[in-house]
Amino acid sequence: MLSQSDRTFLLKTARLAIAERLQIPLGELPVPGQTPPATMEKMGAFVTLHARSDLRGCIGYTCADRPLVQVVRRSAQAAAFGDDRFTPVRRSELADLQIEISVLTVPIRADDPSEVEVGRHGIIISQGPYRGLLLPQVATEHHWDRDAFLANGCVKAGLPRNAYTTGALIEVFEAEVFGEESARAG
Repeated sequence: MLSQSDRTFLLKTARLAIAERLQIPLGELPVPGQTPPATMEKMGAFVTLHARSDLRGCIGYTCADRPLVQVVRRSAQAAAFGDDRFTPVRRSELADLQIEISVLTVPIRADDPSEVEVGRHGIIISQGPYRGLLLPQVATEHHWDRDAFLANGCVKAGLPRNAYTTGALIEVFEAEVFGEESARAG
């Protein structure tokens, strides 16, 4: 669990990373001595951007091979400028962006689809070169049951909807999810 100050720090880091790429001075990016120790742990994370409640970008990394603060910075810039589903974020949009961060546990294999708990688990469905990931909050936001969640994970991977019943690998993970609104409220 991250403290409220760790969460606030990561959200500020994400916003500053996007502003830096837009060449908008919002402040200085943190230097190593100012970085909270918890954000230096190696963890995977996703950054989701919304503009007026609409998805505007979402990119992250599941592997825990670098410090969380670096993953958040990299993911924020990738979500803003590298999500192929959207045009890159423009300077005029920065003030309206809402940032949400999902800090991930290490994915583990689920031996049976019944192990997936909607609302608790995110999923990674893979088979051969195909791979799709859905964060835990996606199922809740869409009011999906387990089968719908798994089927949509297969679709995201580019697989048939029932691939999770015919040999596709299912991995689950949990996420600590927080956003700018919850950081301000807390």
